[in-house]
Amino acid sequence: MLKNVFGRREAEERVRREGRLPPGQSLTQKFPVLHYGPVPRFDPATWDFRIWGEVEEELRWTWDEFNQLPKTKVVMDIHCVTRWSKFDTEWEGVSVKTLVDEGILKLKPSAKFTVQHAEYGYTTNLPLEVMLQDNFLLATHFNGEPLTPDHGYPLRAVIGAIPGREDLKAPYFWKGAKWIRGIEFTATDRPGFWEQAGYHNDADVWKEERFRGGW
Repeated sequence: MLKNVFGRREAEERVRREGRLPPGQSLTQKFPVLHYGPVPRFDPATWDFRIWGEVEEELRWTWDEFNQLPKTKVVMDIHCVTRWSKFDTEWEGVSVKTLVDEGILKLKPSAKFTVQHAEYGYTTNLPLEVMLQDNFLLATHFNGEPLTPDHGYPLRAVIGAIPGREDLKAPYFWKGAKWIRGIEFTATDRPGFWEQAGYHNDADVWKEERFRGGW
């Protein structure tokens, strides 16, 4: 037990020295489970993923079709608004940036913002420029294994901080929706579930933007 405590403290001090620990955060060696509502059941025969809104052509993929899309691996640090941070996590999935770069997804010039739509009507929002960064992924795997149901299986959006990439905006972890089922591209910003409940719309981890008005 003491060995684990001292090991965690040493690891936390290391990432602090490296400038990777945002203000108000603490390192965790676990992966806490936090979400609103029950874990949905997954049926690969009926599951689909949709893209619509300010796009040249709406897209829809079945689970089999989604898994044929180009895959990307990203190693990044993730930071939860509840003050835990987990470092050097590896994610594999589909990059929205890659879909755009390869012409699979064609956006209209009017597309400026995005809304992630997940099971049970849950939503969260991001500016388009953030979703098109290298640190946003539609993930199917975590650390080489398929996601577990508690962590968003079969698909979740993930956003974090890539070490050494200070050019990338890094929002808190809630800005990537678990059990995501689609992305809507919009001309105007539309706050999601937690944003409407008082969480900060931008959620920059380095500015400690947890809640609106600083409460």
